[in-house]
Amino acid sequence: MLIKRDGLPTYNFANVVDDHLMGITHVVRGSEYLSSAPKYNLLYEGFGWDIPKYVHCSPVMRDAHNKMSKRHGDPSYEDLIAQGFLTDAVLNYVALLGWNPKSEREIFTLDELIEVFDMAGISKSPAIFDIEKLKYFNSEYIRAMSPEQFAAVAEPYIRQAVKNPAFDAAAISALLQQRTEVLTDIPEKLDFFDELPDYDTELFTHKKSKSDSQSSLEVLEAVKPLFEALDEWDDEHILAVMTSLVEKMETKNAKVMWPIRIAAAGKAVTPGGAVEICRILGKDETLRRLNIAINKLN
Repeated sequence: MLIKRDGLPTYNFANVVDDHLMGITHVVRGSEYLSSAPKYNLLYEGFGWDIPKYVHCSPVMRDAHNKMSKRHGDPSYEDLIAQGFLTDAVLNYVALLGWNPKSEREIFTLDELIEVFDMAGISKSPAIFDIEKLKYFNSEYIRAMSPEQFAAVAEPYIRQAVKNPAFDAAAISALLQQRTEVLTDIPEKLDFFDELPDYDTELFTHKKSKSDSQSSLEVLEAVKPLFEALDEWDDEHILAVMTSLVEKMETKNAKVMWPIRIAAAGKAVTPGGAVEICRILGKDETLRRLNIAINKLN
């Protein structure tokens, strides 16, 4: 049947005419269309047209038994971009699904893929889509970006959590670049900048740093006047204050830096250490948060 009851052409008919009019010479499609190829060929021959070259690829699977399907919630390209994946990482990963570059190399630019791609490397076996593997590719692409490139793509996600324009998005992005798998992970890492969380003083107790509430209180009370006396608020001077306190207290770096980071961020896990967080917060906000911590511990 070439024409449906409503007068419109069937897919098989329209597909052949459309491809011919567009000058298609090679058709790459899923293996489920292999059984339709003879029907298409009869139409090409009937019109006296050249038959294109066919490449039928094995399906991409969700798991060992099920094909990926938008109907069943599997992501499209647009979905992956919305989930924080980079276009280049998606292209690179998808290119390696069902195709072997005949080497151990995995990371390719688009131009490099065009250069090395060979249809002989297409696998006859189905490939399984692994979101964790895609995250690995994405993180590799993020780390390979220049700081300026990453700052540009990260800023919209940073500003979802950090509304205060006083906090420099580029400075925050520098903390994130080596710690980010997908861009949508960024906002939850930064919720302490605009507003200090209402944290429990148990955070000051940290076995590895050998910190507890009493030692943390001593550190914070000692560092506060040193910070107040600083005229220049940058990494170098903030670190110098902390280092001098470590020497004065004859202790380890972590025992000083842990309570300062907890006081500044109110979280045990942060992108960046005490020095960077204090620098971005600024002198006044850092001192305000130290006072809150001291009051909590008292």
